[in-house]
Formats: sequence, C-alpha cells, structure tokens
Amino acid sequence: MHPILFKLGPLTIHTYGVLVAIGFLVGLGLAIRQAKKEGLPSQKIMDLGFYILLASLIGSRVFYVFVNPAPYISNPLNIFKIWEGGLVFYGGVLLVMPVFVWYVKKHGLGIWRTADVFAPSIAIGHAFGRIGCFVAGCCYGKIAESIPWAVVFTKPECLAPTNVPLHPTQLYEAVGEAINFLILITLRKYKSFNGQLFVAYMLFYAILRFIVEFFRGDPGRGYIMDNLSLSQGISILMFLGAVIGFLILRRGKTVS
Repeated sequence: MHPILFKLGPLTIHTYGVLVAIGFLVGLGLAIRQAKKEGLPSQKIMDLGFYILLASLIGSRVFYVFVNPAPYISNPLNIFKIWEGGLVFYGGVLLVMPVFVWYVKKHGLGIWRTADVFAPSIAIGHAFGRIGCFVAGCCYGKIAESIPWAVVFTKPECLAPTNVPLHPTQLYEAVGEAINFLILITLRKYKSFNGQLFVAYMLFYAILRFIVEFFRGDPGRGYIMDNLSLSQGISILMFLGAVIGFLILRRGKTVS
C-alpha cells in the first residue's frame, strides 16, 4: 500500500513504525487515564508500558525470526529492521507476560487489577499495529479473486505479492481488535472481579486470531499440522486458558 511514509535525505520513515508508535502511545495514554481512576500510580503504569513495549518488540521479532529464519541467515543485521514489519504478536505475548508479572510484583500493583487496566489498551494498540501491517504488506492474505473487497499491492517495496487480489487479513484483524476494544470498555462498566477484562481480551482475541489464520497467505509462520498453523495452536491454548482463568477468578472474586 504505502510502506514508506516519507524520506528526509538518507532518513527513511516507514509507515509501519509510525503506526506502531501511535498505537503504543494511544494505548498507554488510555491505560494511564484508567489507572488514575482506579487509584494506581500513573508513573508506575507509564514505566510498565515502556517495559511492555520493549519486551513485545523483542519477543515478537525473535519469534518471527525463529519460524522464518531463511531471510536472515545471509543478512543477520536485517533482524533489527523491525520498522519494515515482521513481528509475531504471540511471540511478544510470551515475553511480555513474565516481564509484566515481575514488574507488577516488584512494585506491588496487583497483577489482575493492572492487567485489566491494560487490556483495552492492548486491543486498540494492536489494531493500529495491524493497520501498519497492511500498509507494509506483511501478514498478507491468500489469493482472493472472487471477493469484491480483495486488495492488490502494487508497490515493489511492499512485502506482499504484487498485482494479485488478496484477502486483507491485516484489516480483518484490525477491525476485530477495534471491536474487541469496544467490548472491553463496555464490559468495564459491569466488571465484578479483577482479571475479568484481561481474560475476556484473551478469549476474544484467541477466537479472532484462529479465524483470521484461515485466510492468511504469508509463508513461514510454522504449522503444527497441515491445516493448523502454530498461531492457531497457540490460539486454542489461549482460549482454554481464558476459560479456565475466568472460572477460577470469578469463583475467587480476586481483588489483587
């Protein structure tokens, strides 16, 4: 679509990186605002947000390179070019979780209460990130010649195949995450126990990602079986974890 926003001499500003930054700032701003309402220290939430950003970028990139190593064997320095795309959300989650728990326990913020503060922010931040994927051409869909909303990438610097109609899987997920965000901020008004918003986010996103994966066409994502991608396997585990977590937290009515 439009992978390069503009150039200033030797400096190239990639649209993907700008949208990821916007998503992060919007999500962090919303988390800080909600933290103030709940009496949590806003400075600690801001600091935690930057730890989450760093961990998510590292985890997402490492996971992507792990399942798609070929392009980086001859050019290992390209691993650091995250502004060009190539991040796997679930890889970020795997590293963010221990970093989040460590920071929250260290500062006594309450794991589930803090997780609820961040849940809607994760959804809206991810929506911006997927729009970034769309303009960069990564995470593209399968060939779709029979649907009127198929997209065609024409610029050679895009990561997607050019001049063929594709499922706009990036936008499928962006719209789904925007809906997820709206559900979570609505559910927040009726919250009855800490952790409720976070497990709801996990539940909704697991379903969304599992469905979207059927339309993905980019290679190198890894497969558990012929028709089940690695991300779909993780989605199943996330869904089950969310259901179990919901039942346990609701029964305990946790306040931490």
